[in-house]
Amino acid sequence: MTSPGESPRRSYLKAVRNVAKTEKDAQIKLKLYDPPEFHVINSNKKSRVGNLVGYKVVPGGTAASLLDHDDPPQKRAAFTNNQIWVTPYNESEQWAAGLFVYQSQGDDTLAVWSDRDRAIENKDIVVWYTLGFHHIPCQEDFPIMPTVSSSFEIKPVNFFESNPILNIPPNSPKDLPICKAAASA
Repeated sequence: MTSPGESPRRSYLKAVRNVAKTEKDAQIKLKLYDPPEFHVINSNKKSRVGNLVGYKVVPGGTAASLLDHDDPPQKRAAFTNNQIWVTPYNESEQWAAGLFVYQSQGDDTLAVWSDRDRAIENKDIVVWYTLGFHHIPCQEDFPIMPTVSSSFEIKPVNFFESNPILNIPPNSPKDLPICKAAASA
């Protein structure tokens, strides 16, 4: 909020950088009205102008679990407690819900590994992104539910020294597709 008489604007945004040093620091619950921009950076690599080089995770469809944390299915699916997790690379930690999900008691999951709160800064890491959707069945879903999809993106941040499209030659008419009506039978 601005001070009275300081500006006709009533609000402003301020970017605050937080560096996750441990697994618990990097457990992110995405919030609609407090949107984070999650960057995975190499603190040892900077661009010519001094910005840290890396990638950002751009969330797509996400959903939080509606189950109680002590519900047996939620213990197995505890990876849905956060949308973003970061762990140090460990070859034995490959399956967020455990090696045998249907037999798991929730003791070999991403949530258990991450509870160790190991250091992740300047380590070889794994970024886990949980995406999903809530679905209340309706009559059109029977007997086969139509497709529902969800996604996210990984985009470069300060990765290129300039906008890579600046050196692309312009399109010429021969580069453009030609749309024609299909011949009627």
